[in-house]
Amino acid sequence: NNLKEGMIYLQVTRGVADRSFDMPKDEIKPTVLAFTQEKKIIESEGAKNGIKVMTLDDMRWKRCDIKTTQLLYASMAKTEATQKGFDDAWMIRQGYITEGSSSNAWIIKGKIIMTRHADNLILSGITRDAIFKCAKDLGYEVVTKNISLQDAQSAHEAFITSATAFITPVVKINSNQIGDGKPGKFVTALREEYIKQALASAI
Repeated sequence: NNLKEGMIYLQVTRGVADRSFDMPKDEIKPTVLAFTQEKKIIESEGAKNGIKVMTLDDMRWKRCDIKTTQLLYASMAKTEATQKGFDDAWMIRQGYITEGSSSNAWIIKGKIIMTRHADNLILSGITRDAIFKCAKDLGYEVVTKNISLQDAQSAHEAFITSATAFITPVVKINSNQIGDGKPGKFVTALREEYIKQALASAI
C-alpha cells in the first residue's frame, strides 16, 4: 500500500467456536485480524511538546501481563483523562504507579531511569524491553522498582513508551509540572536513540 508513516496492528484470538466460557476441547484455528493506520509517529505533537497525564485508581484485573482484548477500564481511564484536559492516565494500585492506559510509565532522576518491575500488573511491551538497551548505550542506569506518585511528581523528567508512541515525554502529572514543563534533554536523547535503532533493526 501507500502507507509511508503509521502502524500495522495485529490481533490474534482463539478462533471460531460455539459461544461458551469453556475453552474448546478440539484444536481450532486462531483468528488473525490486521489493519493499517496512517499516523504521524516520528514527529508527533506529543514528542514535540510533551503530554499531560492524570492519575486514577487501577481498577483492572490482576493479569495485566496478558495481552487481551479486555481493555474496558483502560479505555474508560483514557476517556476520563481526555475529558478533563489531559492526554493520558497513569494508574495507581496500592500507592504505586503501575502503567498508563496503553503505555508503560517511566521517570528520570539524575541519570537514573526508573520504571515498575515487570509483574502481573503491567504489560511489559516490546518497546519497554528495547529501552533498557537504548538507555545502556547512552550511559544511563535503569532501575526497576515501585514508583509512588510523590516519586513521579518530584522527577526531573518523565515519559511513556508504547509501540506507536515510542518514547513520549510527560511534562505534567496532575497539577504538578515536571522539570521546566518542556521535554527534557535525557528523554529527547533517548527517543532519538530509540528511533535510530528501530529504523536500523526494526525493533
